[in-house]
Amino acid sequence: MTAEQMHSGFACVVGRPNVGKSTLVNALVGQKIAITSARPQTTRHVIRGVVHRPDAQLVLVDTPGLHKPRTLLGKRLNDRVREAWAQVDVMVQCFPADQKPGPGDRLIAKESAAANRGRRVAVVTKTDLAAPQRIGEQLLAVAALGQELERDWDEIVPVSAVSGERLDTLADVLLAKLPEGPALYPDGVITEEPEQSLVSEIIREVALQGMSDELPHSIAVVVEEMEPREDRPADDPLVDVIAWVFVERDSQKAIVVGRKGEGIRRIGTESRKRIEALLGTRVFLDLRVKIAKDWQRDPKQMNRLGF
Repeated sequence: MTAEQMHSGFACVVGRPNVGKSTLVNALVGQKIAITSARPQTTRHVIRGVVHRPDAQLVLVDTPGLHKPRTLLGKRLNDRVREAWAQVDVMVQCFPADQKPGPGDRLIAKESAAANRGRRVAVVTKTDLAAPQRIGEQLLAVAALGQELERDWDEIVPVSAVSGERLDTLADVLLAKLPEGPALYPDGVITEEPEQSLVSEIIREVALQGMSDELPHSIAVVVEEMEPREDRPADDPLVDVIAWVFVERDSQKAIVVGRKGEGIRRIGTESRKRIEALLGTRVFLDLRVKIAKDWQRDPKQMNRLGF
């Protein structure tokens, strides 16, 4: 197939925190590339996932949830969202089926409409959590929002990323709106995220599980080293991973470490299993906890932590 017959481009997935953006991207790509959590503001990086078709290639850009920032980190995350949506072919805004559109949804729709004049698709997510009547009401409410802003949606699609309902329909809708152009990534590539970044996100996702409400936003993970161990037999390789879990206060470190080290052992054991599945080899994980005092408000520390 020639480049002229191919279609390719970028679609930015936006929305308030915890509306199902990362779960949707993972489902469309067919593999987990972004961490998910029931806690808001889990996504901190702009992550690209690639959907391949014989005649098209869609690059999905998963973004942090746009929110009212209370820290410098929050402001930087919002800036990344706005940078991402200004440069794509299709804007995809998520609205959970079980929550009426609110001021945050309206702000995102208004700002993104002004920043990007391309195609716009609204996705009503989490339809598995709502009754058919509620889904219908949400579809009407989302359509009304587009009319209110005098920028109607090109399409409105209800989906469940968990059950897979209408997921293929959404993929077809997005792919059909891409411009002509060659493939942007080789066959088989589903993300451009380095393995080291994926490993750090795995550890952060595991660490978030079972934590108190204040702690998740204070956790950052940095992989300091990830190297194959020398002198290992070819049929039994081992990768050494050294990673730091950063928190902001002594009390938070105590929570992560846990009673008699139970917390950090849980994080290490579960993370190692997932990292081994990602890398396809055995892993020795050296996990350490360190305090970076008030790092969410400190530009120098944020830079060191990759923000």
